[in-house]
Amino acid sequence: MKRINNIFEKIYEIENLKLAHQNAQKNKKNYSEVKKINKNEEIYLAKLQQMLIEKTFKNSEYKIFKKIDKGKEREIYKLPYFPDRILHHAILQILEPIWKKTLIKNTYQSIKGRGIHKAMKNVKKSIDELKENRIYCLKMDVQKYYPSIDNQILKQVIRKKIKDKNILWLLDEIIDSTTGVPIGNYLSQYFGNLYLSEFDHWIMEIKKQKHYFRYCDDLVILSHNKDELHDLLKEIKTFLNEKLHLKLKSNYQIFPINKRKLDFLGFRFDEKNIFLRKSIAKSFKRKIIDVRKLKNPLNSIASYWGWFKYIDDKQLWNIQLENIQ
Repeated sequence: MKRINNIFEKIYEIENLKLAHQNAQKNKKNYSEVKKINKNEEIYLAKLQQMLIEKTFKNSEYKIFKKIDKGKEREIYKLPYFPDRILHHAILQILEPIWKKTLIKNTYQSIKGRGIHKAMKNVKKSIDELKENRIYCLKMDVQKYYPSIDNQILKQVIRKKIKDKNILWLLDEIIDSTTGVPIGNYLSQYFGNLYLSEFDHWIMEIKKQKHYFRYCDDLVILSHNKDELHDLLKEIKTFLNEKLHLKLKSNYQIFPINKRKLDFLGFRFDEKNIFLRKSIAKSFKRKIIDVRKLKNPLNSIASYWGWFKYIDDKQLWNIQLENIQ
């Protein structure tokens, strides 16, 4: 693999910093810290540029708060808008095209041109290819993924593609700012993609698992061979533990999808159809109730069509809309 060098200057070029500032403030223009930077944009961006040229940048202190997400309590780490969040955008604008080339096609989170709906279509395509015989699914996810990422291993992963010492200094400063990868950093989701990349290649290229899909730390493998999946699961546990110091959650399962639907990415799949995840359907029903009570406008349910348009049974959508007309 060719390693990239001499691109640090691209990160601190003023045009890249301006674009990073524009991108970082999307949907945040009314924030006081954003308004402060916008009043003196040239001064602040020149200051950030100087920090990088002189290598005086230091990761700011995190504000840590807890948030309930999908019924789970998570620690969220927040950095100041300046200089950190602008800088993270500036870094990714340059490095994302380089890093993306190292990732398998079947990993999807926070990657331009991919995402949930592309993943859904590819899962459905695999099911269609396999459905002549019984399809088994190995479904698993990593235990406390982001906090469990080993900083030293992550830095080694990054060095497999990047050899520019200045960029490595900058990324090390960010990585070493806390133990593990903090949920909330703009760079964290890409670090999460990179950290499991060797595992992805091993699964698809060494273990020859064509029907493998990953969204962050949610992992799915489809196969005709149940026994093969059980054997593979043992190897996966060993690989993750020895190579990446990770463990699977204990809720991993192997099951035929004609008897139990595959719940993945907000959808439920069987061998013929795609359904909506029950929690999303319930959320839609609650939103409809608020619309009926005039607590929310009708256009507040528009985002749900992004889910419904991909499923086979749209009866729930049609019935609920009829009830509010």
